[in-house]
Amino acid sequence: MLERLNQAMEHIERGLDGSVDPEELARVAGTSVYHLRRMFSALAGMPLSEYVRRRRLTLAAAEVVASRETLLDIAVRHGYGSGEAFARAFRVMHGVGPSEARRAGVTLSSQPRMSFRLVIEGNSGMRHRIERKQAFGVVGFKARVPLVHAGPNEAIMNFVRGIGRADLERLAKLSDQEPEGVVAVCDDLDPSRAEGTELDYYHGVVTSAPALEGMTALAVPAGTWAVFTASGPMPLAVQTLWRDVFTQWFPSNPYASRPGPEILRVRPTGDGSEADAELWLPVEGAGR
Repeated sequence: MLERLNQAMEHIERGLDGSVDPEELARVAGTSVYHLRRMFSALAGMPLSEYVRRRRLTLAAAEVVASRETLLDIAVRHGYGSGEAFARAFRVMHGVGPSEARRAGVTLSSQPRMSFRLVIEGNSGMRHRIERKQAFGVVGFKARVPLVHAGPNEAIMNFVRGIGRADLERLAKLSDQEPEGVVAVCDDLDPSRAEGTELDYYHGVVTSAPALEGMTALAVPAGTWAVFTASGPMPLAVQTLWRDVFTQWFPSNPYASRPGPEILRVRPTGDGSEADAELWLPVEGAGR
């Protein structure tokens, strides 16, 4: 997988003076656009679209400084429809406008070319299993919240605190299949998975029962799921698990992520500072 991902990176470089088509990149990488975007975001720490933009502006900056071409010609060659749009994007990345960049001594930013390699760390394997589930429902309380990669998600914490004890008891009684009990479900995430983009969060249960008053239902079609387990301090253990799944497990296993909700079951241990976690991710055979 990493070899083909690096081939896709070479394809990006060849297309920086034209269009970079995500569908074509996915074909080169041998996977779906959905999985390519998720893999790239996890491995690179930025959305694919952001990397392409930064690479283009890196090359454009070199041409602005070294060339006598008009700024508009450089802007058009790098995919900008106007000099104003180019100048705005240029300033966001470099901190100065393209005209200012032509002055001697101006400091500019740079986005190096990326390549990927698999680094094996630690001496313990990831605990996982593959499950095939028939269609099921998620029923629970729903909120639209921002995505947070590291540290507590205050929006989710505040939302959950606002759910009354009686409502939580009603909800828990609806659970009738795995993963059992009240779970955290994330759905409709932005394909870029960029920090701050929004998602649907359900504090709910996996069930065949209909939604009760005040609750929302999410229908989930039949499919294959990869189930991962971890233990440790929260939320660090879950955030580390999610990172390791995409940077270590997917590159070395014949599966790709597919659209669908991500389901997390957390059970506190001891004094509550640590927990056992079970993460369910929708997957399919790689290349399908």
